[in-house]
Amino acid sequence: MRLTILGGGGFRVPLVYGALLGDHAPGRVTEVTLHDTDPDRLRAVTGVLAEQATGVPDAPAVHASTDLDEALRGADFVFSAIRVGGLAGRAADERVALAEGVLGQETVGAGGIAYGLRTVPVAVDIARRVRQLAPDAWVINFTNPAGLVTEAMSRHLGDRVIGICDSPVGLGRRVARVLGADPGEAWIDYVGLNHLGWLRGLKVNGRDELPRLLADEKLLGSFEEGRLFGTDWLRSLGAIPNEYLHYYYFNREAVRAYQEAGRTRGAFLLDQQAAFYADPSYASWDRTRAEREATYMAHNREASGAGERDAADLEESGGYEKVALALMRAIARDERATLILNVRGRGVLPSLDDDAVVELPCLVDANGAHPVGVAPLPGHATGLVSSVKAVEREVLEAAEGGSRAAAVKAFALHPLVDSVTVARRLLEGYTAAHPGLAYLTR
Repeated sequence: MRLTILGGGGFRVPLVYGALLGDHAPGRVTEVTLHDTDPDRLRAVTGVLAEQATGVPDAPAVHASTDLDEALRGADFVFSAIRVGGLAGRAADERVALAEGVLGQETVGAGGIAYGLRTVPVAVDIARRVRQLAPDAWVINFTNPAGLVTEAMSRHLGDRVIGICDSPVGLGRRVARVLGADPGEAWIDYVGLNHLGWLRGLKVNGRDELPRLLADEKLLGSFEEGRLFGTDWLRSLGAIPNEYLHYYYFNREAVRAYQEAGRTRGAFLLDQQAAFYADPSYASWDRTRAEREATYMAHNREASGAGERDAADLEESGGYEKVALALMRAIARDERATLILNVRGRGVLPSLDDDAVVELPCLVDANGAHPVGVAPLPGHATGLVSSVKAVEREVLEAAEGGSRAAAVKAFALHPLVDSVTVARRLLEGYTAAHPGLAYLTR
């Protein structure tokens, strides 16, 4: 089975390859093609993968190409993890937003909109080329903003594109751990949009254990989300929010922390990864990865007084490569699995139309991912989900028709942007910072 990784020179590719190295079952991936527009990064990551494969006799063969069409032909699965504009683009997204006093995070608020406006046209072109060159391939999208990009690609690939994210996985594992449950045996009731969802229950042997967690002050404050949001707020919600909801519930504090920081998250990662790519090796990659994980959402933890991430929380973070592998196995081998994925909801959430991509539990088999029916969201969550989905639709309209008016509307309608005037200035700032937004002319 052949896997093509788009963004093959990306820093997290060794995580995916590491998961493949541990899979020895029949029908596994035997060939990996890395595609990237940057040949230097491609060479660096290819070298790291060669180190990883040392001593593994049946390691998947690795090929590298800067030609997209060549990389796509013959693929059974296409894993998309591109970053349009690179980390320099992310750092610019953050600076422009913070200069206007609003959040510039990669996927949330103004920064997420800017990233989406840059990324959607490229993702749509990839979807069209997959449909032409590898029509039987399944596309697994990790490119951020993952829900928005998956919805854009689904307009051309239908249900053969599935979005994945590691945030719900990490959250479910942390909650299961503090409850003393096996994550593999627990049913996680989670629903929302990508980076905008809530864990509303965790069932073990048919019994929901979340009320026990919410009632226990010590347990509730013992893990990442309990410290980040505060136990009183979690009990008020009656649910455990995705960590990215901290940007919504504590927006003022988060923006202040970002403004007061010496450098933004994107700037930090840009400097950190530049050192790795200048002298790449598996050892330096692993050190850089560990530092990246330990400093994840550091500004938010500082704003909330949550302190540093503890070892147990770090062990339960991440894991998107395991989700990708489980998804490929379920489809390729018809090994039925239940995974939290980004797919077209088919009306599972009554407030959204059938084609709206949502993040929720899915049953996966050889025919793809099938969303599981879930209970309706409470009013406050429904309102937030509906507002952010409306913003995503404006981004898609802007990207499809080059509409500046739709782009301004996307910024202005976002719950974390408080003025149409600011929305207009944001678009001006982003078009000045990113030549790739020159298509917004109408």
